[in-house]
Amino acid sequence: MHVEVSVQEGYVTAQGVTSPVSLETWEIWLRHWLKLLRPAKDGVEGGQPLHAQEHYELSLRLTDDENIQTLNHQYRQKDEPTDVLSFAMLEVEYPEFDELDEEPLYLGDIIISIDTAARQAQQQKHSLETELAWLSAHGLLHLLGWDHPDDDSLERMLNQQQVLLNAVGLTVWL
Repeated sequence: MHVEVSVQEGYVTAQGVTSPVSLETWEIWLRHWLKLLRPAKDGVEGGQPLHAQEHYELSLRLTDDENIQTLNHQYRQKDEPTDVLSFAMLEVEYPEFDELDEEPLYLGDIIISIDTAARQAQQQKHSLETELAWLSAHGLLHLLGWDHPDDDSLERMLNQQQVLLNAVGLTVWL
C-alpha cells in the first residue's frame, strides 16, 4: 500500500503552539492506519480495495482556531472553532476510474486546529502528539465514510480510534 500525505508543516498559532509531529511520523501513522482499515469499495472486510493498486493520497492541514472557525461556519454553518474537520472526496458511491488505476486515489482533506488540540490535550492530561493523533484518526475515519449521528455509532468510532492509536503505540483513555 502506498500513501501520499501532504502536510502543512511548521504551522505556529497565535499562541505560539507548533506541532510536535514530523511529516515522517504523520506518513507512518496514516499508512499504518490505512493498512489496518483496508478500505474497500463494498465496505466489507476483504472486499475490493478502493484503488486497484492501493495508492491513496490525502491532505492534512494544521491551523488555528480563527481559521477553523471560518471553515466551520462556511461549510457547517457553525460559527465556532472545532477541533477537526474532514472533507471527504468519496462521499458518494465509489466511482469506477479504471483509467486512473496508476494515480493515487485522493481521499480528501483533514484540518485540525492546533489551538483546540493543545487545550484538549491539557484537559485530557495527555500529550499534544497524542491529541493530534486522536484527531487525525477521527478525520481519517470520516474520509473513509465513518460517521457518528447517534451515540452507538459515536462509541464505535471512538473505539476504532483507540484501536488505531494503540497500533502506533499511543493510548487515549475514553
